Amino acid sequence: MKKYLAQLRPLERRLAVAVLVILIIVLNWAFVWPHFSDLDNLRRRGDTARQKLELYRKTVVDSSNYESLIKQFENQGQSVAPEDQSVNMLQMIQTQSQLSGVGIINSSPQMTRTNQFFTEQTQNLNVIATDEQLVDFLYKLGNDASMVRVLDLELQPDASRQHLNANIRLVASYQKKVPNLKSTTAKAK
Repeated sequence: MKKYLAQLRPLERRLAVAVLVILIIVLNWAFVWPHFSDLDNLRRRGDTARQKLELYRKTVVDSSNYESLIKQFENQGQSVAPEDQSVNMLQMIQTQSQLSGVGIINSSPQMTRTNQFFTEQTQNLNVIATDEQLVDFLYKLGNDASMVRVLDLELQPDASRQHLNANIRLVASYQKKVPNLKSTTAKAK
């Protein structure tokens, strides 16, 4: 490189150095400057990963507390045998409707859905009642320990405008039987 620069005249040297400087600036602008934030992004990702790892470690340490809370909540719930759940819900609905004076016009077959902790029974009803009777009926359903709640409610006045026709979808949640893990691990051994 020195031989090449030595052969050039001073103006040509200045021009060659200026072209070289411009070339270095263009290459830096194209390839280096866009990556200045990469180190900050890497540090941020590392901090996030450390926080998540700490959260996971804390959760693993607290898992025995969570298991005891789950057992406590399992023991608090109302226990209804799976074969009696649909009958229990229907009896409770009929009892509350008689106490409130709500007339059940029509009811559809119950539908069952399960998740990890609960079995949910869904019952569709078509009822007729005054507004006070309907409010009393819905209040008593929600206030009972049976875990029944209203999922959907449609209201229309009847032809005489003295009563309300209501289409109600009720859902009752029952605690799902949890298999005993100790007995299943003992059988596996």
